[in-house]
Order: sequence, then C-alpha cells, then structure tokens
Amino acid sequence: MTERVDTLVVGAGVVGLAVARALARAGREVVVLEQYNCVGSETSSRNSEVIHAGIYYPTGSLKARLCVRGKQLLYAYLDRHHLPFRRCGKIIVATREAQLEQLASYREQALANNANDGEELAWLNPDEIGELESEIDCLAGVLSPTTGILDTHAYMLSLQGEFEAAGGMLALNTRVESIDTTAANGPILVHTSEMTLAADLVVNSAGLEATRLLHPPQPTYYAKGHYYTLAGRSPFQRLVYPVAEAGGLGVHVTLDLGGQAKFGPDVRWVDGIDYDFDDSQRAAFVQAIRCYYPGLDETRLQPGYTGIRPKLAPVGDGASDFVIQGPAQHGVQGLVNLLGIESPGLTASLAIAEAVLSALGVDDVCDKDRGPVA
Repeated sequence: MTERVDTLVVGAGVVGLAVARALARAGREVVVLEQYNCVGSETSSRNSEVIHAGIYYPTGSLKARLCVRGKQLLYAYLDRHHLPFRRCGKIIVATREAQLEQLASYREQALANNANDGEELAWLNPDEIGELESEIDCLAGVLSPTTGILDTHAYMLSLQGEFEAAGGMLALNTRVESIDTTAANGPILVHTSEMTLAADLVVNSAGLEATRLLHPPQPTYYAKGHYYTLAGRSPFQRLVYPVAEAGGLGVHVTLDLGGQAKFGPDVRWVDGIDYDFDDSQRAAFVQAIRCYYPGLDETRLQPGYTGIRPKLAPVGDGASDFVIQGPAQHGVQGLVNLLGIESPGLTASLAIAEAVLSALGVDDVCDKDRGPVA
C-alpha cells in the first residue's frame, strides 16, 4: 500500500529537524521519518556541543560558508528562544616550533572566511595565555572570541517543537530502506520497513546512513571519537584546542554549560557503527592532553561517551566538504541528499536548512520576521 504525502525528511538529527522546521514554516506538509525512538540519538548528540567560528575550512567551501552563516543564525535563534548557550571563546595552541606556521595559517584562514566578523584572530604569547588559562603550557596561541557552547538537546527539542507547531509530524521507529526515483515525472517513492510513501519533496538527511540511500549506494567511512570527562572542578574557562590533526581537530578541551570539562575526541577509523567505549588507548589520550595541559591528574579522567563522524573519503585522502546534492546536481526534481554532514554540521544546521530550501525552490520564511543576518 502506498500513502501519498507532500514532503518527507529522512532523519531526525539536528540538521533534519532544522530542515523540517524550515519546510513546515514555509507551508509544506512535512513528515520526518526517524529510525530510532527519539530525535538526535547519533551524531547530533555525540559531539562536543561547540558553536564553531569557521576557522579551519577552505575558503569558499560549503563548510566555511555554512559554518559562518550558521553561527550567526544559531546565536540569534538561541538568544531569541531563551535557550542555554555561552560565547566562551576558544584558544588554539601550538606546543612545538613546527606548529607555529600552522597556527599562523589559522589566522589567515579565519580572516578569509570572515570567521571573526572581519577581524583578525588575536595572537597570544605564553604570558598572555597564562593570564587567560593558567594551566596551559604552550609556545603561542590564537584566540577565537566567537566560538561558544550550547545545550544541543534543548536546541533540538526547540526545533522539533516549532516543526510540530507548524503542522509537521514526526514518525519515530521508522527505518527507511530505500528511495526510488525511477518513476518518470512521478512522485519519489520512499520505502520504509512498514509501508511505501509517495512524496513530491524528499530530503535525505540520514547522517551516517545517507549514502546508503543513494542510487547506486556509496560508501561512508566512519571516524570514531572517544570523549573523557574530568571529574571535579574544571581548571578552564574557555575551550582549548591543539593544532588540528588528520580526521579531526585533535584531543581538545571543551566545557558543558554546567562547567564540567571533557577531552576529546580522538580519531579511530572503524568499519561500522559501534558506540562502545574502548579504554585501551587511554595512555595515548593522556599523552595528547599533557602536550598542552601538563598538570593533568589522569586519575580524574573518566570514560564519557563516543561519537562517529560520517566521512566521504577514506583515511589518507584528506578532508572532504559537505555535499548538498539537489536537482541541479542529480537531475531528480524534488530530491536533496545531504552527505558527509559532520562537524560543523551542528553549527551550520540553520544555514544548511536555508541551502536545502534554495535547492528545492521553496521560499524560506523562517527568519524573515527579524530581517537578514549579515
């Protein structure tokens, strides 16, 4: 039996919810299909909860443009809805002479990306860093004042609430098996484990499984990261990041809104989706942290949680960009595939929603009541 619907969004992660909210508020009748029994149970809730500034990404890339735009939209959204967040700032540190050139390049990249509202990131010497974060030992650093933290779950529940208030419907425990686009000039058929749905518009925001729903399916490579929490009072007031490494941004210090410090993630390439915590690499984790925080008492480190990033390229092939694949790319009217949406996807979520509506030719009315964001 085939049920007819107007618009389907596959996946109720933070990006799927942002897209669904935008479509529903634009007047579409939207159903979100989520395979688990709650929203945001994978990548959206297993990350650092950081509002990124947009420093690292190649100029002109989707990650750069949508991170900067998304950061502006996200801060405004959180403020307008009285949701918890803190613009705490971030220090990126070099602990070896060989890293100073890379650190300097971040300032250039941030300026090119407009990551700090057109201003150059401040260069800090060890004494200046010590005045801000007394426990940090490094050669130099740069300060990103627009980096922040948020309560991801509160944000997702707000998006869900606005989506449902606009008439949207969320279908939990509904796994999408395939998306069929073979019907000439016909609706897109979405096959779930229970039924087939025919829709005019479909957004594939399935996160870790988005490439499985392509024709033909493509591989996704999984980069698993572990997070440790620091028991007791945090010695930090800001986020502290080392110079980035392959596959991620290095084992860094982040804070939650309650003030607890956590360290992570590392990068371990895995073959499948598995959230078990492997403590066997603890010594390497401690060593990475002590490069910039030599006073770490490792007995205070407690296993926290793990997350998995969907990568479009295997280890050794370098970083890949977001892919927003709409009718202009694949020729199927009404379909958008969101691929490789990893960090900074949380920060960019509202900007990704704008881009999806643009790709589908839907007028975005979500934030017009407060005017454009520069």
